Amino acid sequence: MGYINHLSRFVLLPGAAEAIRLLNEKGFLVFVITNQSGVARGYFPIELVYEVHQYMERLLLKSRARVDGIFFCPHYPSGKVKEYAKNCTCRKPGIGLIEMARERFEIDMEKSWIIGDTLTDMEMGRIASLRGILVKTGYGLGEIEYVLPNRNVKPILITDDLLDAVNFILTQEE
Repeated sequence: MGYINHLSRFVLLPGAAEAIRLLNEKGFLVFVITNQSGVARGYFPIELVYEVHQYMERLLLKSRARVDGIFFCPHYPSGKVKEYAKNCTCRKPGIGLIEMARERFEIDMEKSWIIGDTLTDMEMGRIASLRGILVKTGYGLGEIEYVLPNRNVKPILITDDLLDAVNFILTQEE
């Protein structure tokens, strides 16, 4: 999907709203944790990040789905926007954003999952003691073909998309 540098570039992937709704119905907390280095790089303003997140939440609500929290990192060490050009603990694979969610919502990490499209997501999950599922959507296929063979981080499972990942999780939690 690349940088979402304009609201018109944001789309919910097929099955995403249904997947989140299923998690909601089963009592799972659902969070979005995302690096948004485009802010630090000067590709788009931080206000756009908030606008995109609000738009995503509106789209989800139309499908009776919701996220319980959105946590993002706007930083990048060599960014052009001075305010956001720094090393931090919130940039994935750092777990600063997960720690924020855990503290705010009293999350039991051992019972939690991470679903992502990059091995950076899987690494963050490993550090935070989360079980990780890699999806083929987004960056997933490229990560599987070019990055996974050279990394020690391995997901528990690779699925076609978010809905497949959620269906797997729901079978594990029965």
